[in-house]
Amino acid sequence: MKKLTFFLSLLFFGNILLAQKQPVDARLKGVEAELEKVLDTWDAPSFAVAVVDKNKVVFAKGFGYRDYENKTPATANTLYAIGSCSKAFTASILGILRGDGKLKFDDSPRKYIPELSFYNDEMNNEIMIKDLMCHRTGLPRHDYSWYLFATHSKDELIKRIAFQEPFTGVRKTWYYNNFMFLAQGVIAERITGKSWEQNVQEKLFDPIGMSTANLTIAAMKKDKNAAIGYATDEDGKIEKLDYYDIAGMSPAGSINSSVNDMAEWLKVWIHGGKYGDKEIIPAPYVQEAMTPQMVVRGGTPGEDHPDLHFSTYGYGWFCSSYKGHYRVEHGGNIDGFSANTCFFPSDSIGVVVLCNQNSSSIPSVVRNIVADRMLGTDITDWNTYLHDKRMEGREKQKEKEKEEDANKKKGTKPSHILAEYTGIYSEPGYGEFELTVERDSLFALFPLDKYWLRHYHYDVFEPFKVEEDGIDTSEPSGLRLVFITNEVGDISGVNMKIEQALDHPITFKRKPKAIEMEKGALEKYVGDYDLMGMVAKVYTKGETLFVFIAGQPEYELIATGEHQFSIKILDGYKLEFHEKDGGGEIESLSFIQPNGTFKAVKK
Repeated sequence: MKKLTFFLSLLFFGNILLAQKQPVDARLKGVEAELEKVLDTWDAPSFAVAVVDKNKVVFAKGFGYRDYENKTPATANTLYAIGSCSKAFTASILGILRGDGKLKFDDSPRKYIPELSFYNDEMNNEIMIKDLMCHRTGLPRHDYSWYLFATHSKDELIKRIAFQEPFTGVRKTWYYNNFMFLAQGVIAERITGKSWEQNVQEKLFDPIGMSTANLTIAAMKKDKNAAIGYATDEDGKIEKLDYYDIAGMSPAGSINSSVNDMAEWLKVWIHGGKYGDKEIIPAPYVQEAMTPQMVVRGGTPGEDHPDLHFSTYGYGWFCSSYKGHYRVEHGGNIDGFSANTCFFPSDSIGVVVLCNQNSSSIPSVVRNIVADRMLGTDITDWNTYLHDKRMEGREKQKEKEKEEDANKKKGTKPSHILAEYTGIYSEPGYGEFELTVERDSLFALFPLDKYWLRHYHYDVFEPFKVEEDGIDTSEPSGLRLVFITNEVGDISGVNMKIEQALDHPITFKRKPKAIEMEKGALEKYVGDYDLMGMVAKVYTKGETLFVFIAGQPEYELIATGEHQFSIKILDGYKLEFHEKDGGGEIESLSFIQPNGTFKAVKK
């Protein structure tokens, strides 16, 4: 038994030596040293890269640490979140279904999702599935709707689309939108009767042999070779980030994979939809998907790089020219991770780069470094060039923040006590959140995260995320909450400029949070009140208080404070009951409404 164990150990060690001695493609000679510099330049924990030439993976390696704290090395099999590189998988499912005769790209998405509704009739009547696939519906991103107001229900997210305002007409302008890839995933679910996750696994992962890839954060957390996500601050400090559960928005970006598995995915695209001799994705779809369907932006080549020009979008892929070579690629970003998947169809070359650094330029840097060598073009110092561009961008951002701070009115204070800002704030295209007061501070409670609101000026507050180790106020998000009042002076809502493509903020309406009161506690308010010769009847039904005046509807009241109630369906209308000499007995009530305050004496 000992001899067998020893033999197996020798065999395993021998395999490692063989792997290490595999000849490096001549085009990539010396590239490892350059890639190590990338890691240092960008203060990144790790990245992994794989390079495909026709049917062969000619390079696959991890750099740095997948677990930075414990110095666990990254490998070509390490799992990273690939973010929006998932989109090509989602669109490909529809390509497969079209090949099977299950749908047409000219069909309305509402044919398969009857409850799907858009903001206006033009969109409802004109938008077809093809428009969803190449970002040309006229909708801007509305990303805060799914990012801040996360839900695992795809159906709930689909309902929000009806309230999301477009910024232009259908097919007039390209604009990236994650919700439209969610819709594609749901269309496939309705046709197949299977979840998007099942469709990707069965139609793509399994046939291609992507054995380590998965589709959920739960699966990511269980994997022993998963990377941890990090952010690097301006001083080069690397800090761990929690995984972000993209939940119901999964068709837009929830895949986790390794560069080895993604290399197999690239082989399919390089070979026109085939993996070996087996067709995985129909060839006609592959040609369409990597052909420009919509112009992303116009303009002539720039002075810095005249050999990089045109920017278009196919189905889940960006298409452009790179130094005279046709390039198809897509990036991906989600908390703590950045990615890029790229191939050059005319050259049969593919490159995938996965990184566990938040909003990182590394995938683009490494992709370009490798592409220059594999394509035999002039070598550009992409590491220095893109790092300088990043530093210029940071300086401009600092200048912008200084300009904004110059407009800050010092010495001002909120118009109300903090308790009067509390309540439930909702917007149908986004969701709802709650404001509470803790230790003389306002906090916003979203489905996944908690934010401290720091007073900026007047009725304007800045949110800062509450982390396990405290609140970092060194990097403002740029988002501000601007509170608004109704005619009676109560806080009625909050404006947030969370969709930059629109020329106005998104308004969340406020409802005071109801205080639970038992029926016995409500009985003291019951009775008839004389309101300028009319009778206002206050009574209970079950554990709810109502008020009724002849000629008006019956109004349900919501308890919001001591002796204070809001009328459920009327914003800015409330009732306040008054005790007799503070003894607990109710003697009158006040109707507080936009046109004045009216007192009624209890009979």
